[in-house]
Amino acid sequence: MKILFYCHYFPPEVNAPATRTYQHARRWVAAGHDVTVVTCAPNCPDGVVFDGYKNRLLRQVEMVDGIRVVRVWTYVAANAGMLPRIANYVSYQISAMLATLRLPRPDVVVATSPQFFCGWAGVWASRLKWRPFVLEIRDIWPESIAAVGAMKKGIATRFLEWLELRMYRAADHIVAVGTGYRDNVARKVPEMADKISVITNGVDAASFEPLPRDDEFLRKYGLQDKFVCSYVGTIGMAHGLEVAVKAAAKLKAAGRTDIAFLIVGDGAYRERLVTMASEKGVSKLVVFTGRLSKEQMPTVLASSDCCLVHLHGTDLFGTVIPSKIFETMAMERPIIMGVKGPARDIVIEAGGGQPMIPDDDDDLVRIVTEMADHPTELAETAKHARAYVLEHYDRDQLAAKMLDILVATAKK
Repeated sequence: MKILFYCHYFPPEVNAPATRTYQHARRWVAAGHDVTVVTCAPNCPDGVVFDGYKNRLLRQVEMVDGIRVVRVWTYVAANAGMLPRIANYVSYQISAMLATLRLPRPDVVVATSPQFFCGWAGVWASRLKWRPFVLEIRDIWPESIAAVGAMKKGIATRFLEWLELRMYRAADHIVAVGTGYRDNVARKVPEMADKISVITNGVDAASFEPLPRDDEFLRKYGLQDKFVCSYVGTIGMAHGLEVAVKAAAKLKAAGRTDIAFLIVGDGAYRERLVTMASEKGVSKLVVFTGRLSKEQMPTVLASSDCCLVHLHGTDLFGTVIPSKIFETMAMERPIIMGVKGPARDIVIEAGGGQPMIPDDDDDLVRIVTEMADHPTELAETAKHARAYVLEHYDRDQLAAKMLDILVATAKK
């Protein structure tokens, strides 16, 4: 079967859409299918094209583990605000649509959101090629950007909402990455309710096996004698990482300088948090690594005593299931879970950590202190969480389930 997949992000980018698309696609190739991914030059999260890549008007084609990767031109701006970001998304849609003209006819077209306009590139391709369309929902646009105040409700958001509903109705099948997304879409387009499947994120078990602490890694950041609580991922408006800086200041005031936060990743809010940590006098207790490669993540997690997963307490974010929870539990590291909804339920059911009230730095101080004071109990519960994740969220099983959906949809 020939699969044509539209995804704004792809490795060497390390965010959840890039990882999920790559991990699924390489398994489909191994199963004997032909997969083409239309993406752009890697530039997330900084808005700067990665070394070794060019953002060219003419498409660039490379083979990545048997996946044919077509990279198209996009407007790229370094964390320059919402309008340049929208220009980046729209330019991807236009360039992807033009690139589609030269691509062979597939058996099925797939597009993943985010970003929103990536979904529309898939709609257009399915119409051009006269092939069925599967839409993967990883984010609810424009609700999610309005929820964090990045865009005010008005004519623009109403227009985007109209496009959102048309995109859902254009799909032959919808795959949501969580039950919250499924319910949101089914409420908006009830006629699509029986065409929505849920395939969560998961973990590549072979890549995330428990490892000993890496003392050299910790020494590099001055954390060799600390209880380390790590955050791994994008540092954006939605993630509310001010809570970690505020918690560090309160821990310092209480004399608990044995506890530190390691912030791994990059994004539009990184410099703001660096400044905030400096102003509060906790630069040695809130340490920023910048962007690290996906291959370094097992080392990061192995060197962490616990991991913080956090989003602002907005109701919409209660639908999000961050993929990092599966990797963290597979590495037998406990989670401080600052996300409401199904993601919290998964961590609790797995015994993988403790829930915290989103945006509540006092609650974070309480939990991280308890974890630092009871390391043996922490390690024991984390072992059970790995077994749970491998049983329910193994990437091999999830990729096979999605492939079954693509095969069935292609036959319609």
